[in-house]
Amino acid sequence: MPLIALRPLLDYAAANNFGVAALNVNNMEQIQAIMEAARATQSPAIIQASRGARKYTNDLFLRNLMQAAVELYPEIPVVMHQDHGNSPETCISAIRMGFTSVMMDGSLEDDGKTPSSYEYNVAVTREVVNVAHRFGVSVEGELGVLGSLEHGMGEKEDGHGAEGKLTLDQLLTDPDQAVDFVNRTGIDALAVAMGTSHGAYKFSRKPSGDVLAMSRIEEIHKKIPNCHLVMHGSSSVPKELCDIINANGGRIKETYGVPVEEIQRGIRAGVRKINVDTDNRLAITGAIRKAFFAKPEEFDPRYYLTPARAAMQAICEERMKQFGQAGHAKKVPHVTLEQMARDYTAGKFGENARPDTVVGAQKK
Repeated sequence: MPLIALRPLLDYAAANNFGVAALNVNNMEQIQAIMEAARATQSPAIIQASRGARKYTNDLFLRNLMQAAVELYPEIPVVMHQDHGNSPETCISAIRMGFTSVMMDGSLEDDGKTPSSYEYNVAVTREVVNVAHRFGVSVEGELGVLGSLEHGMGEKEDGHGAEGKLTLDQLLTDPDQAVDFVNRTGIDALAVAMGTSHGAYKFSRKPSGDVLAMSRIEEIHKKIPNCHLVMHGSSSVPKELCDIINANGGRIKETYGVPVEEIQRGIRAGVRKINVDTDNRLAITGAIRKAFFAKPEEFDPRYYLTPARAAMQAICEERMKQFGQAGHAKKVPHVTLEQMARDYTAGKFGENARPDTVVGAQKK
């Protein structure tokens, strides 16, 4: 099956009440781990790359690795997603390189660290929608700034993230503003700020409602039930993975991630895309450290990358089952990008999703 856009996958997930893990990659082994997990569980897959990953891997390598995955696993529907695009230019370059879905993170200015104004966010996100939907590519937007409700700070990861102290209004997506944002931009999915953050050090204790505002997702879903919601920074940071690292020379401090049961609560309230990266990094690092500790004389990369790939695959399989996407690979509708472009233009996904159409609060 060729690469597909994000929208038909999330539409299908919504109709069948499950979520889809969106998994970050930087190299061949990570893509292989995801695809093997998808095959083992018969799951659709969202494979995403940040700007940092695109720079590290190089777009041409990344595109051809993704094409290899599609050829080798023809039964798996795959979305190739740009994670946290900092500007329309970044998103457009991803579309040119074959990405079938892009995220325009207008919650920050194009430096990737300064919180933006609401009108700026609307304008740049709409600009990306106008381009992407003409080519059948889906768009994810973000409203609110990812960061910690514990200490009020943003969390920078892979060169992207708010710097400095944030207000509570910035850290929590406003439900009424979310309605206006979705109407004015025509996005396919909305990333919600509710206390999650990137990296391993999300919470100093098991999160409760004061630091992980799942109720905010539920409020937003009630107001825009037809908009697919996205949880970023949603690795669970399992203690056993940290323990493996520390038992083999690592120094991971005590930390807590987003409990799977809270993610499942989010899925029941309209969350369809769940970003997971740190868990896979921990699994890979633990396996590599363990391999080096067992055989310090070994230097063949295949010796330590093989168990690293297997460790990541195990985490991916687990999340695919927990989020409910397992068993759905063959049932996801195959809609070409050409057909998606026609559907967007025809207004199938709403008048506001039509490219080059000014609607709602933007109308003059």
